[in-house]
Amino acid sequence: MPENDEVDRIVAAWQQAHPELDFSPLQVLSRVGRLAKHLDRARRDAFNSSGLEPWEFDVLAALRREGAPFQSSPKALLQQTLVSSGTMTNRIDRLVERGFVERRTDPHDGRGVLVEMTDAGRTAVDGAMTDLVKRERELLGALSPADQERLAGLLRKLILDFD
Repeated sequence: MPENDEVDRIVAAWQQAHPELDFSPLQVLSRVGRLAKHLDRARRDAFNSSGLEPWEFDVLAALRREGAPFQSSPKALLQQTLVSSGTMTNRIDRLVERGFVERRTDPHDGRGVLVEMTDAGRTAVDGAMTDLVKRERELLGALSPADQERLAGLLRKLILDFD
């Protein structure tokens, strides 16, 4: 394995251009950014293999995590997926058209609606998740389980200030 990666080359060039600046944040965050691009590609490929768009996966995954009967209110779904109510309504409409979800009357509130995942939706999201986990495992292949655990802890520590 080469000792230097593209980030090392970029940082070295910047150090030549601006020797008075401390480029140590780039050593970490540029690598995180580059990994994010690889992860985005792996996710896109995993979702495509199951015929899903990323936003479809997000909504279906939120329903899948609810457990049987795989249903939730639109409000809870938009909170989990961080989109507006108008966007969520549009997404639910499109998922209904694809046969991945159905709208149900909330038995506890006759005016309320629940979104329930269909068998087709569950098959699609389960296939995408299986493929995604496989692809993500491959991305982490250079790290031992202990290294992965250590990295997860460090990233958790870093992201807690943002969540």
